[in-house]
Amino acid sequence: MPELPEVEVTRRGIAAPLLGARVLAVRLGKPLRWPLGRPAAELAGTTVGEVTRRGKYLWLPLHRAPGVGPAGSGGLLLHLGMSGSLALLPAAPAPGVHDHFDLVTDRGTLRLNDPRRFGAVVWSPSLHEAPAATLLQRLGAEPFDPAFTPVALHTALRRRRAPIKAVLLAGDVVVGAGNIYACEALFQAGIHPALRADRISRPSAARLLAALRGTLARALDLGGSTLRDFTDAHGVSGAFQAEAAVYGRAGLRCRQCGGTVRRLVQAQRSTYFCATCQRR
Repeated sequence: MPELPEVEVTRRGIAAPLLGARVLAVRLGKPLRWPLGRPAAELAGTTVGEVTRRGKYLWLPLHRAPGVGPAGSGGLLLHLGMSGSLALLPAAPAPGVHDHFDLVTDRGTLRLNDPRRFGAVVWSPSLHEAPAATLLQRLGAEPFDPAFTPVALHTALRRRRAPIKAVLLAGDVVVGAGNIYACEALFQAGIHPALRADRISRPSAARLLAALRGTLARALDLGGSTLRDFTDAHGVSGAFQAEAAVYGRAGLRCRQCGGTVRRLVQAQRSTYFCATCQRR
């Protein structure tokens, strides 16, 4: 599943080229997770504003000059689902069987390819109104937000009795820690993935936040992770998975202590860790 680094890499790839682009048409393919929520033809004539991100959602504001076409501006909230990717195509070929949304502009076509159709493209009047506000309301803090301090993380964890790996994946404390990044951050922080969140000390919470930020920043530098089919807006695969210290390395030697990397299953997700470096 595309996580925060992959979504942010995508945002960076489309934000500048689409800023100020004029929408010429919208094409819908097979239904995605939710309906668009507005007739596609009404989006023609709008202008794309600054693309932003919240968690794993992208927000494409669409502005319309007063008195031109259907009333009202708003935007599109996009989610890549389990297997989606966005491509900005200067000259788009005919859509394939898994191409379910095209935003055709005078700067190229923004195309969503989503084989499993768990992604979404939803119209909303603003980020602060439904449906966008409803979809975003339970998201936790952004990991790079300066206001999200080690004390804030520790305070939030003290209210949770679930294993720390599960809390990170839930996304209501902090967003962006998908499976691969949660495993790597917990390893870097020296925290066992099955340790209850409310038993993590304040110093450990500080190490975890630093490790999470460092892991996500490195993933951004490397274009995210491509475990199956993720590519950025220009068709380039991510490379972070090649540097993973524990993820996907069960049975191999730990690069830090020489022990053996282990695998366990938590909530039907594979967790990778080193029992020596991450004592419970």
